[in-house]
Order: sequence, then C-alpha cells, then structure tokens
Amino acid sequence: MAAKAVGKDQGSFDIGLKDVVRGQVVTRFPPEPSGYLHIGHAKAALLNDYFARLYEGKLIVRFDDTNPSKEKSEFEESIKEDLLLIGVKGDVITYTSDSFDTIYKYAIDLIKLGKAYVDDTDVDTMRAERFEGKESKNRDLSVEENLRRFDEMKNGTEFGLKCCLRAKMDMKNKNKALRDPTLYRCNLIPHHRTGDKWKIYPTYDFACPVVDSIEGVTHALRTNEYRDRNPQYEWVLKTLNLRWVHIWDYSRINFVYTLLSKRKLTWFVNEGLVSGWDDPRFPTIRGIRRRGMTIEALRQYILMQGASQKNLDLEWDKIWALNKKVIDPIAPRHTALDLKNITPVNVVGETVEPHTKEMPKHKKNPDVGTKLTTFSGELCLAFDDAKALEVGEEVTFMDWGNVIVEDITKSADGSHIELIKIKLNLDGDFKKTKKKLTWLSRAATGKLESTPVNVMLHDFDYLITKKKLEEEDNVKDFVTPVSEFQTEALGDANLRNVKKGEYIQLERRGYYICDQPWDASKPDKHIHLIYVPDGKSASLQSKADTQDPNSGKGSRGRESKKDAKKEGKKKNGKADGRGSPNSIKMYEVKPIYDDSLNIDPASVSKMYPVKNVYGANAEENGKVKKSAPKVAVSSVSSEPSDDKKADKKDKVAHTAPATTEASLIAKVDICVGRILDVKKHPDADTLYVEQIDCGEEKPREVVSGLVKFMTEDELRGKLVLIVRNLKPVSMRGIKSHAMVLCASDEAHTKVEFLIPPEGSEPGDKVYFEGHEGEPELQLNPKKKVWEAVQPDFSSRDDLVATWKGIPFRTAKGVVKAASIPNANIK
Repeated sequence: MAAKAVGKDQGSFDIGLKDVVRGQVVTRFPPEPSGYLHIGHAKAALLNDYFARLYEGKLIVRFDDTNPSKEKSEFEESIKEDLLLIGVKGDVITYTSDSFDTIYKYAIDLIKLGKAYVDDTDVDTMRAERFEGKESKNRDLSVEENLRRFDEMKNGTEFGLKCCLRAKMDMKNKNKALRDPTLYRCNLIPHHRTGDKWKIYPTYDFACPVVDSIEGVTHALRTNEYRDRNPQYEWVLKTLNLRWVHIWDYSRINFVYTLLSKRKLTWFVNEGLVSGWDDPRFPTIRGIRRRGMTIEALRQYILMQGASQKNLDLEWDKIWALNKKVIDPIAPRHTALDLKNITPVNVVGETVEPHTKEMPKHKKNPDVGTKLTTFSGELCLAFDDAKALEVGEEVTFMDWGNVIVEDITKSADGSHIELIKIKLNLDGDFKKTKKKLTWLSRAATGKLESTPVNVMLHDFDYLITKKKLEEEDNVKDFVTPVSEFQTEALGDANLRNVKKGEYIQLERRGYYICDQPWDASKPDKHIHLIYVPDGKSASLQSKADTQDPNSGKGSRGRESKKDAKKEGKKKNGKADGRGSPNSIKMYEVKPIYDDSLNIDPASVSKMYPVKNVYGANAEENGKVKKSAPKVAVSSVSSEPSDDKKADKKDKVAHTAPATTEASLIAKVDICVGRILDVKKHPDADTLYVEQIDCGEEKPREVVSGLVKFMTEDELRGKLVLIVRNLKPVSMRGIKSHAMVLCASDEAHTKVEFLIPPEGSEPGDKVYFEGHEGEPELQLNPKKKVWEAVQPDFSSRDDLVATWKGIPFRTAKGVVKAASIPNANIK
C-alpha cells in the first residue's frame, strides 16, 4: 500500500539535533526591537520554545538591540506582549546590550590575534571590492594601528566615524559572506537602554555567536536565510575559542500575497495605506489577531509545519480552516441584513403583536447561551433575497417557520421593492423549501433589547497584487488599489451585547470578530465587525479588482496590475498621488492591547482579553511543566506494566518526533462518564467491574483496579474521565471497554478520580487547546499512541489536570484532581 501523502505545509521535528542532553538544552529567540512581531517571527519563537520544552531545557528571549537607529522601547514592549499572547514565555529575558563590554573585549582580542582590522574605505568602494574579491588597502595594517583606529571608532572621532571593524577571513571565498564581513560600525544616536555610553555597536553576525556562547545556548535554531553566514558564525566561535553552539536552520514561513519585510511593512504604515501595525491586512501578530485569527489555530498551524528546511510559498487556506474549527463551536449565531435597498415585509391574514422569544445562540452548543429574537407582523429582508421571490412561492424564514408570498410591489423604475406581503404557514415542511431566509423585525416591543442596531461590516483584500515580491520589485508598483470594503447593515438587537474581540457567526454570511462594540453613549453609531476568512477559496480570493469599494461582494478574479489601478481610480474618483488609490481608511480604534493590562499568556486565548466562553470555572494553560514522575498508577484496563515496559514507555514518550506528539493527543478519545453500577470482579480481589454511561446508547463495561482505594458506594454515581478508544482488553476473563483516568501520588498510596467541571454530562469530550482534532475510533496498539502521550499527564500545583502543561478541558471548563498536586494521571 502506498504511503499516505503529506501536505506540503506539513513538516517534521525529527531533525536530529546534535549532542542533545535532556535538561541541558538551551535555545534562544533573538528579536530585534525595531518593529512588531509578524507570523514569521511567531514560527521562530514557537519552534525555539518547542525544542526547549521537548528536552526539558530553557528558552532565552534575547533582544538583539545593536542598532539604535531602528530600535525603540515601544517595539520591545510590544514584542514581550505578543510573545506572551502566543503562549511563549522565555525562562529568562536578556539583551545583547547587556554584553556590550564583553563583545568589545572579544573585538580587541580579534585585533590582537591579527584576525580583524579597521577599514576606512568608503561604502561603495568596499562593496565593489567584496564583490570582486579584492583585498582592502587596510587589510595588513599593524595590530597597533588597528587598536589605535578602533579606539577612535569607540570615541566617535571624525576619523573614527569613517571606519568599520572587519574580520580578516577570505576575500577569494565563493561564499561572499566570508569576504571580510563587518564586525563593528559607528553610530552616534543614543541607545534606548545604554544612552550615549557607546558610539560603536557590533553587527548581529558578530554579536550573535559571542552572546549565544556566553549565555549558554546549546542549539541556535534560525531561518535558512542565514545559511551562507553559518560558516561566519562558526569562524567567530573557533577563532575566539568560545564554547561551541550547534546551528540548525529551518525554512522561513512565507505566504502568498503577503509581505514579511519590516522595511516594506513600514512603508505601508508611513504612507498611510494602513491604519497601523495592527491593521487587519498586516501579517503582524496584532494584525492577524485583529482579523480574527485565534492563538490556538496559529500555534497548531506553525507547529504542524515542523522544523523542515524546504522553502514554500504557502496559501492562507489551511490556517484559516484550522481557525474555523476553533471558533465554530463557540461562535454565537446572529443576523445582519444589507441596509442598501432593505425591503419591508408585512404579515397579512393575522395579527402578530411584537414580542420576543428566547432562542439558543448556537443550536449545537447550548452552553453558548441564549438570545432574544423579536417577532412581529412588520419585518424586513435583504434586497438580494427579496428580489428573487415570486408570488405564490413558499419559503422558510429561519428560526420561525414557512411563509407564502402573497404579493410583491416593486418601485416604478424597478430599482427596489416597496413592499412584500406574506402569509404565515408555520406548519409547513421546511425540508421542502429551497430558500431559507434571514429576516429582522421592523417593529419593536418598546424595549431597547428588541430594536435592531446599525452595523458596519468590514472585509479586506491582500495588500499587494503579486504572489511573491522579489528583492528588485518596487512595492509601490504592486499595491492593491482598493483593499478594504465596508457594508452597512442592520443587525439583530442582541449584537448590542457582543464585546470587543468576541467571535460571532452572521447567518448565511460567515464568521466575524467584533472590532468596535456598541456604545450605549452613542446608540446610533455602528458596531464594527471584521469578516474572518473560513479557509474556503472564495473567502481568500481577490475582492478589489472589479467592484464598488463600498460593496460587500466582489469578483473572484485578479486583474493585471495596470488594469487594477485604472479600476481603482475609477471607483474612488481620485488617486492618492502615489499611484495606489486607497481612499477608504479604517475608523479610529483604541490600541489592540490595553496599556494597563498585565498580560498572562495563560489568561488570553483570543484576540482581546474577553470572558471565557466556557464559563467562569474555565482556567487557562499555565507554565509548561516538566514531565511527571513515571510511576505505576491505578485504574487501568490492562494489567500494570513491569519496570522494563514502563521504561520503554518513558523512552517512547520523550523521544518521539514533536509532530507525532502534537498530533497523537488529538487521536485519544477522552470524555466524561458516569458510573451507574459497580461490583467486585468474580475472579480478582483487586478489580472492580463497572457499568459506565459514556453518553452512548448503552453503558460500557469497564474493569479497574480500585478495590484497595475506594468502596463500591464511593464509585456509584460518580462522574469520571474515561479513555474510550483503547482496544478492549480481557481482565481475568472480563473484557474492559474503556479506561478510567485517575490521579495518584508518587508512592501510589493514594488514588482519586479526576473531577470534571461543574455541569458536566456523560459524553462531554475532553480536548487540549491547540491540539484539537477528531479522535480515532480505536487506537492501534502497534502505533503506541497511548504510550506516547500518557507519561505527560499530570496535575499542576493548583490541581488542574494537564498534558504537557495544557489543561484537560471540556466545553464547561477544566478538569482537576481532587486533592493531589503534581499527581501522575493514568
């Protein structure tokens, strides 16, 4: 049988890192505080964090602050916030500037070793000489002269400012990165941390290997754009006799029609073509979160790619499809109708007084809550729906029932419909109607909560018209003429209660995130909702090329750049003077993060800090814990393993490739069950035989070794957690069809059930944020899925049950141990 094909955006973590010692691995993420983090930085941060946690090591977040011309404290603080919000918290935060004195001393050492020289060659000549492989006139200066010149650089003298310190490598090397690269340069701009103490600053290529070595980094993971400079990194370590650091380079994350260059993104900000670094069209962490990307989907997608070295230009479909899986189960359903030519509808034949009825916000998830829907005899429909109706036609009004179209009165010019009359036929069969329409009541009950609200719907196109910009491309030539679209709509009254950052689904329109909620002090102002792509091709194609910029609907083709610009000028009526018409600007909004917010990565899982949709008892993921002690535990569906088997399981769990571990947990089917009855096993004194309701048609028969820990009365009626897709195992002649999960202390003297959250019912599924998926019907014992994931089950100090530090969670909250902190769970 042929092997199953792997998606092009799926990679492996099985990269064979050299000299790995569990507990001693140190990785680092070194962002430059010169801009905001984007999705490419997120990959670097998450991969370094992943390997540090996989090997129970340490992650250093180090700010590479070696260029005062670009760096700001503002960027540093934003990077810290964004890292926390994607769940990356360094074990230590450092700054390259902390090591300036040490780096300077190593520069002196290189000069004394005859391995570096101070060059006053002008920039253009130096660039030409490096290209031709021609040595500088200053290459063979004496050590004394180089020290004197370097001192002038340090003091920022007139001559010193003309110089740079260069490594003496190999000017004939085919790898131009080794042709005497620059190690130090002058800069008189005060540093945001060290002030005016220094007038010379090391380059990244010199500072990075030095600081990596002295800070204890064991494995430097970085993108393969640095591959040509890897020999330079190693040259610094060897020449200065520094502790060795292993390099592993992996591919950058690249998306089509997407800019990840800070320089080009800065151009968009400076030109006023976007609202800021958190613009929903930007690939910054803040931008894509404002567009509606959840951290769960972002983490899952990036980790799914692994640490491969293959460069790809990825489509946006899969990451948005993953995001849909996260938000669909929790997004309340609401209604919004295009305001343009909205059509009045009257019920005839009977009187329907305005009244409200409590309805579920999500038909498949009652935990999302309820809403009030207003019913009356005076309704309205969107024009696109109304114009398709015919007299005598029977259609379904969603959440109400069937109606029959009695009369349609159109305007004289046919541009709109003046009135539609309908007759209720609520006993009609909705399965037989072709059209299911959304509607709103025009009449209200007299209370605010029954009155429709003004809504502005926002949708966006890509910022550029070319799939991939090359270095020589001028970004000005590829700006999408119109990339923001606004549709004015009338929304149901319940939208008043939607908070900033909350997700909703507008029936028959798609998913949205609230960017600006209803303001009671300005009741006539719009609620602003941003469309969240669902991963389908229609939601990710161009919208700007051939349509009215204020329309919510667009063509799906992409014109040539020239035609698109012409079209943009025609639609907007004017250009902005830069050849890129873009007259629509986003409204002003407050910063995406509250300045006073003390951000904890464990408490924020969505775009903004919002009330958890799973209820007040829900708790979030805390610090990643080290694996719990590997000891034999209770409540099994097979006989306890011997020491050798336990050791083997331990090895499997900690040496499996990361992608395997990340995906395996989603295959395990854990749910809430209720013990209906229990009796002693007829042929085993230590075993109980339980009948457990798992939310299925029939209870399951489960055998567990709990006799010496609990009485039969203590078991009956208990809500428990069970694993229900293990292969059934015969236990002394009785087959066990599931496993009850319990927590035990290290000595295995105390065993207790895990406690599902309040309000749990049999069948409630357990999941792990960032690792959601469909469990297998039955786990294949040969693949050792359970053996790989179980050793990382444990309870935290606060008793929350976790896998690799991620809480066991149901739709109603988190699962806890009853009283044993740091317990082993099996």
